[in-house]
Amino acid sequence: MRIDVITAFPEILRAPLNESILKQAQKRIQLEIYLQDLRQFATDKHRTIDDTPYGGGPGMILKPEPLFKALESIFAETEDQERSRIIYPTPQGKLFNQQMAEEFAGIEHLVFICGHYKAIDQRVIDVWVTDEISIGDFILTGGEIPALLMIDAIVRLVPGVISDIQSARTDSFQDGLLDCPYYTRPEDFRGLKVPEVLLSGNHGAIEQWRKEQRIQRTKERRKDLYQQYLKKQKKETQE
Repeated sequence: MRIDVITAFPEILRAPLNESILKQAQKRIQLEIYLQDLRQFATDKHRTIDDTPYGGGPGMILKPEPLFKALESIFAETEDQERSRIIYPTPQGKLFNQQMAEEFAGIEHLVFICGHYKAIDQRVIDVWVTDEISIGDFILTGGEIPALLMIDAIVRLVPGVISDIQSARTDSFQDGLLDCPYYTRPEDFRGLKVPEVLLSGNHGAIEQWRKEQRIQRTKERRKDLYQQYLKKQKKETQE
């Protein structure tokens, strides 16, 4: 798997991509992550990457020339554009979720275009972008943090990255429910005790307790997910 990130601020990403699971993933599996410095693809001596918007208005827009050149450079090397997904993090995109992470984990080549300032030239989106994705209804300074968030969510699902893949399969959202509470030693901490069922050794009872906790937690905290879960259960029952 190869991931390219086009950014005007590569140092924002460099340290997080070389820590923890993301660092180990680049050692364990055939994962390559490349930070493409957008300023290296600027067409003037001042390495200008932004300009004022046509029609007036506040803010600066990332120019099309450097972005086109960066993308052309990537695909001149990889020659796999048709099998790649080019992702632009933007508030105008579809909301990122666990199902998207699973889908992208099966793609051999991902390219992230990190916007900055007001926006990027629409022609870049029209010609290159395959997926416009939002991480939520709020605004950040640029696309670097959203790209990092998605990369982390995606890479951990690639086979071989997490040694205990069963752990990932029981995470929140994997089946539409939030995760249940977990406890570890000591059994009694300052009078706060672990639920008896978890100490029983009865695996059937433990699984049932965890499922009930997941359903209840989802019902209390995410009514939207709970309603989707009920619809899914009803459909499966009818089938």
